[in-house]
Amino acid sequence: MARSATRSRACGIKLLPQEGELYVFAQSKARIAKERAMRRRRLKKLCARLKTLQGQELTYQDLLMKLGAAKAEAGLCWGAVEITLPEAPAKAQKAEPVTFSVRFDRPRLRQMYRREGRYLLRSNLTESDPAALWQHYITLTQIEEAFKNLKGDLSVRPVFHQKDDRIEAHIFLSFLAYCLHVTLGRRWHALAPGLTARSALEKFAALQMVDVHIPTADGRTLLLSRYTQPDPEIQLLLEKLQLQLPPQPPPKITAAAMPAATV
Repeated sequence: MARSATRSRACGIKLLPQEGELYVFAQSKARIAKERAMRRRRLKKLCARLKTLQGQELTYQDLLMKLGAAKAEAGLCWGAVEITLPEAPAKAQKAEPVTFSVRFDRPRLRQMYRREGRYLLRSNLTESDPAALWQHYITLTQIEEAFKNLKGDLSVRPVFHQKDDRIEAHIFLSFLAYCLHVTLGRRWHALAPGLTARSALEKFAALQMVDVHIPTADGRTLLLSRYTQPDPEIQLLLEKLQLQLPPQPPPKITAAAMPAATV
């Protein structure tokens, strides 16, 4: 059914009329400012990278590889620039250095500017409250982020077990791991808003536990379990979290192997 356009001041939501469907246009001033700041940082980094590549003496193949890496890092901001490459050199000239030209795509930049912080949702739930539909969408993104953290940061998926009790145990441990992940993110939000749980886990990955096996002269083995000493950056993170590493475990020594009995 057709609906007249209305607007909610609290949510920044606008209903668009459409037969049999509901289109919800949502925008947020805070989100607009955040996405524009993110886009400016990426564009600034991309421009610096392209300027560096222009100053290097690269072959045609090396230039293509480095431009591909810059494109992957820039993401959607890559569409705001136009790269003009030279023609592929002949086989005898492939080792000669080449360069490229770059310019901004002004229409594409204006399009990105107008879309930042604005979303259009389409739903067949025409009788639902637009604000409730937007909240459902936010909840969906949070659920997708949770699965992404489980599969990526925590590496606890997929489930390869076949017995029900093992599957339930795996899901339970995955849930506990996710709770710790969320708790770590909340603590970092209060201590260092610019640091996420994902970046903290990447930094803590350098802290490892190793077992050193030292054979003795009498046939026994000395086992030393040691964790690597944290570098200054990791030590600063531990201090921010008010955590202290336990003392190194005491050494263990195994008994000598008994000689085989002979008759």
